[in-house]
Amino acid sequence: MSTLLDIRELSVDFTTRKGTLQAIRDVTLSIEAGETVCLVGESGSGKTVASKAIMRLIDHENGRISGGSLLLDGTDLAGLPEAELRRIRGKRMAMVFQEPMAAFDPVFTIGQQIQETILQHEKVSKREARERAVRLLKRIGIPEPELRLKQYPGELSGGMLQRAMIAMALSCGPDLLIADEPTTALDVTIQAQILRLLKELQAELGMSILLITHDLGIAAEIADRVVVMYAGEIVEEAPASELFRLPRHPYTRGLLRSVATLDTVRGTKLHSIEGSIPSLAALPQGCRFHPRCPFATERCTQEAPVLTGSGERRSACWHAEELVQSEGWMAPAVPGGSGAAEGSGTAEGFGAVAASNARAVSGAAAAGSGDPAASSETAALRVTREGGAEENIEGHGEAGSVGAAEEAADALFTVDHLKKYYPVHGGGIGKVKKLIRAVDDVSFTIRKRETFGLVGESGSGKSTLGRVLLQMERATAGTVLFDGKDLTNLGGRELRAARQHMQTIFQDPYGSLDPRWKIGDSIAEPLKVHGQGQRSPADISRRVSELLELVGLDPSWAQRYPHEFSGGQRQRIGIARAIALNPRFILADEAVSALDVSVQAQIINLLQDLQQKLGLTYLFIAHGLQVVRHLSDRLGVMYLGKLVEIAPSESLFLAPAHPYTQALIEAIPQTTPRQGQPAGSLEGEIPSPANPPSGCRFHTRCPFATDRCRQEEPALRQLDSGHHAACHYAL
Repeated sequence: MSTLLDIRELSVDFTTRKGTLQAIRDVTLSIEAGETVCLVGESGSGKTVASKAIMRLIDHENGRISGGSLLLDGTDLAGLPEAELRRIRGKRMAMVFQEPMAAFDPVFTIGQQIQETILQHEKVSKREARERAVRLLKRIGIPEPELRLKQYPGELSGGMLQRAMIAMALSCGPDLLIADEPTTALDVTIQAQILRLLKELQAELGMSILLITHDLGIAAEIADRVVVMYAGEIVEEAPASELFRLPRHPYTRGLLRSVATLDTVRGTKLHSIEGSIPSLAALPQGCRFHPRCPFATERCTQEAPVLTGSGERRSACWHAEELVQSEGWMAPAVPGGSGAAEGSGTAEGFGAVAASNARAVSGAAAAGSGDPAASSETAALRVTREGGAEENIEGHGEAGSVGAAEEAADALFTVDHLKKYYPVHGGGIGKVKKLIRAVDDVSFTIRKRETFGLVGESGSGKSTLGRVLLQMERATAGTVLFDGKDLTNLGGRELRAARQHMQTIFQDPYGSLDPRWKIGDSIAEPLKVHGQGQRSPADISRRVSELLELVGLDPSWAQRYPHEFSGGQRQRIGIARAIALNPRFILADEAVSALDVSVQAQIINLLQDLQQKLGLTYLFIAHGLQVVRHLSDRLGVMYLGKLVEIAPSESLFLAPAHPYTQALIEAIPQTTPRQGQPAGSLEGEIPSPANPPSGCRFHTRCPFATDRCRQEEPALRQLDSGHHAACHYAL
């Protein structure tokens, strides 16, 4: 293969109020024609800066290339004037951004924006450009492409919009496609579709791909070669199979050990890399990773290691050779360990290998026949559960809900036939055109001191269900009992009094903190709102200090502002505020989905610690199934407003009973390379809740659907003790 992109000793500086800061230093890498290279590392490592430097987009962000060269098929991009760059961008190289909504102009249609790119670089008519745009949208799997061309970005779902951005990037057949976190905000099913699409298009067009991600599972799924960055430098590079088999840098090893997989012992502490990436304004001397490295020596603190190696295998660590040969280097993190840095200076003394959980997901082939008798065949594949007669969960009364009599005494939340509909007005003033059935007849319980996980694609109703539980939104019908008290009938003062026992951890910690308030004031606010402000200011200050210490932050930081903290630290601040009133229940809505893998592990460990110390009950909503499995005692799976399966966490992953649950599990990216073949993906997208399909709502995407599925809605029924599924032919 010939080299398409050749980067040599690239350095990038940014001009700031504090002076010039170097964002990346001496970055050297190459990409061959037709190759997929993944650039991985935590936020702040320099991945996106490197990609924007290749596109020369840093020129518009107070950045400049201060050293090195950027050769694209022999042309040095570093020295090209803007007019030449405009001819290359979109034609020879193109970029897919992390936020498609921000990348598309909201005032122009999808078609106008794709056609504009084609017309700028190709000598074709507007009609030909439109025809090419239609073919592109059809090729990337967008239904009704002629209609989608006329729609605006805000009218498309996240997955569909990301596909449209890929179509625009590929409209002129570029040699190099740069994809910056293209699947970060997407569900696992849509993520799997996008990864598979990229590989298919790469094979068709022969293009090279530089994919930027902090998800090592994605890198294992798609990469030929992986480049690891830390604090603006490359610390390791290797073919994907070799890097995942035997990392040679402590940072790479730490990232791999921080990943929650389906083989991680559920409920144990996850390994994490303590601390965070240093600020560009305060980079450490010597190896930039040494303040967080458990193997750092005095030499590491004084001398910066050079990236060395042979062939495609390079690493920047003074002690790489000794470490990879030491006992315990590749041993999994110790179950139940502290998650803190291990040892100092040697790789010896690491704990025993963790006992792996067997992953034996039952096959769905038998159910594919649509034969009810298949359930008896697949029963042998299911993990042993306590017996129990099959029971339809319909109607009201003691036997009418998932929260059966044996659970009622231990239930903190009892949700019975809950509905939340949103009216869509049209056809005249006050007339309701249709209803969006966000939550449609849901019944379940959350037990005291347990973690109930809730999973499903975007649009399934998870977050709406969480908000209705806390009465942030009123239910259309049904009841929500909190420790026996019906919240749906409360109002005003009574509801405010109840809410001090129910708190929320939000997905975006920065957006949930007032940037003008010091964090100590934000944490103290619940104490004042709920009457505990009658304490003296000194008492409140002491309580804030206790809370900061409890979540692992320095109490003296109470006088700082949110922008002075990293994403993981801001999430800890949000947790401190959530537990300020000693609540009994916490809703964690996508609380770790936007965090780097190591920071994510830190927050998960913290949530587990707090649950044990404070006796908390969690509703944990997320689209990262392996994380939900690790943290949750029981799991509920939602699809289009319905609960389609409820089971103990291990049982659900070992033997999913609903085809949708199985599809979600199969779409999870694994850190075992698949030789460039992404995981199987669930085709299509979730239908509109304003016009749900008849019968089983999943039948439009289910490979095992029969006429019965299309006509008759399945009831949520008990399969075994604690395991319920809404499927006519449960696996």
